[in-house]
Amino acid sequence: MLIDSHTHIYLPEFEDDFSEMVQRAHSVGVQYFLMPNVDVETIAQMHRAQDRLPDNAFPMMGLHPCSVKDDFEDQLEEIKRHLFMPVRKYWAVGEIGIDLYWDKSTLDIQIKAFEIQIEWAKALKLPIVIHVRDAFDEVFEVLDRVNDDRLRGVFHCFTGTKDQAQQIIDYGSFKLGIGGVVTFKNGKIDQFIDEIDLTHLILETDAPYLAPVPHRGKRNEPAYTALVAQKLAECYQKDSDEIIRVTTQNCIDLFKLNLPNHEEDPTAHPDFMDD
Repeated sequence: MLIDSHTHIYLPEFEDDFSEMVQRAHSVGVQYFLMPNVDVETIAQMHRAQDRLPDNAFPMMGLHPCSVKDDFEDQLEEIKRHLFMPVRKYWAVGEIGIDLYWDKSTLDIQIKAFEIQIEWAKALKLPIVIHVRDAFDEVFEVLDRVNDDRLRGVFHCFTGTKDQAQQIIDYGSFKLGIGGVVTFKNGKIDQFIDEIDLTHLILETDAPYLAPVPHRGKRNEPAYTALVAQKLAECYQKDSDEIIRVTTQNCIDLFKLNLPNHEEDPTAHPDFMDD
């Protein structure tokens, strides 16, 4: 069983073939979908997708850093209302973080929005899903200030260096979200990923973005989580089933998912570095 831990299947890119997309995912073992929110405008879309997949889709709630604009405080008020007076359950605060690729001028308010949402996650005992682009140092500065035993989460779509991966792991309760980038020739993380214990990884697509090889440049979709698992199997020189078993359990543990007919595999957390 596979879980796509980060997918935007509620976006318009999937309107025309939503059911077929889900069938393709299920056919390769991707049974569950974790959906990060982007901003106030995407909330209703995300809810509709969950209503279509009530047993398989798990929504999150947060304000994406690229959506942090002059009206961010108003947006945060609406996000907060959904989190603290929920009509439905949310499984994480996300996606949140800092993105300096598109706009460096909003750094101060991005940091403010990030820190506010981190505190909400602590209060609600929820994990955070971090988006970081061209901003690892800035994100680390925030986490150095706020990290404590109430904070856990994932650096989604990890594209950093080995040293940055280790710094994330050293925080104690954070996973690395591995997606299509691990299959890219210029992605670089495939050069060192096998030096990181599998217990620190979860799988994702970030669909409809960042499709793995051989679909790079096309629309991504949850079924391609299986291709990420295959690439990791090559990197670790392990069987794909072993990769899937460990990373799926990591995801269940991080998000505290209650999945029907799932019992924790006692062999899901071996020490892969001793082989």
